[in-house]
Amino acid sequence: MTSLNSPDPVPLLARLIGIDSVNPDLVPGGAGETRIADFCAGWLAPRGFDVHRLEKRPGRPSLVAVARGMGGGRSLMLNGHLDTVGLSTYDGDPLEPEIRDGRMYGRGAFDMKGGIAAMMTAAARAVERGRLRGDVILACVADEEHASSGTEEVLEAFTADAAVVTEPSHLEVTLAHKGFAWLDVEIQGRAAHGSRPDLGVDAIAKAGHFLVALEEWGRRLARAPHPLLGAGTVHASVIRGGEEASTYPASCRITIERRTVPGESADTVHAELTAILDGLSAGVPGFRYRLHRDLHREPFEADPEAPIVRTLTRHAEAVLGRPPVIRAEPFWTDCALLDRAGIPCLLFGVDGGGAHSATEWADIASLHQVTDVLTRTISDFCS
Repeated sequence: MTSLNSPDPVPLLARLIGIDSVNPDLVPGGAGETRIADFCAGWLAPRGFDVHRLEKRPGRPSLVAVARGMGGGRSLMLNGHLDTVGLSTYDGDPLEPEIRDGRMYGRGAFDMKGGIAAMMTAAARAVERGRLRGDVILACVADEEHASSGTEEVLEAFTADAAVVTEPSHLEVTLAHKGFAWLDVEIQGRAAHGSRPDLGVDAIAKAGHFLVALEEWGRRLARAPHPLLGAGTVHASVIRGGEEASTYPASCRITIERRTVPGESADTVHAELTAILDGLSAGVPGFRYRLHRDLHREPFEADPEAPIVRTLTRHAEAVLGRPPVIRAEPFWTDCALLDRAGIPCLLFGVDGGGAHSATEWADIASLHQVTDVLTRTISDFCS
């Protein structure tokens, strides 16, 4: 293999920030992942990786770069997403990386081009050193910020013995995160002129009973916390109903989000909510409803004794000079998809702040530390 010298994650991160990769499912007209996938392919191919482009959705490519081992070793996938949220609310030029006070600023610096830069650099370093028996697989995926179609497409064609998702984790080892389920509850009334209460049924007033029950559901959930994640939660996200002041509303539609913990699923959530609504139907005169299921994602919990967890934790302790913090995240990540596909995984990434906000930054020292931890983990796990 031709040596390109040991790559540095800092200039690589700057290049990645400078490429617009806004998710068009979040921002209509967003650039998508085409240009950044092209750049990553051009960076990885000369460093000994076989590059595969997956693009079931035109203009939304994911990249899988594979460095084949000598055989007889374990394979490791490093997974990170190429897309970002929008640019319009950023304070300053979001595509002009700026280094200041040990931080690199720019859209995606923290979430999660810092993780992409670290995993690409670490994989290139580990492959350049040679002696790897197992395959190293880099999955640079599309669409994590919306529906994770990129990782789903990757998992249709690729697998590994383990994976590390390099979402930002403040140098802490993340072994669990919550899932979510979105549901729409349509409370049904009967339209009538506002002067005819004998004919009308006020769907909005009936919805008030449901909102009270929803709040009580949340209190019940709080009584059974998960040891790492705390309790599951529920809240009303959107409410729509009524036509005009002089008409009894025929419908009131409420979108709810239920954040789930391990042991819960979309089916258990649906059953819980159905029981609440059926109870209202039995106890509140004129209460009628329809329930519609929407998008859901599973929660995630890693086995703390899995080989990839023990390997990365050991190397994180060596690089950091202390045992890493073990943590869980309240938000959802692609770890759940990898785990569902039978790939043991965890989350480990850079320190920084400002994800999705007006000012975003990655801590440069942590970028180097994550790169070092990943390099050692690859060399150990795949040897």
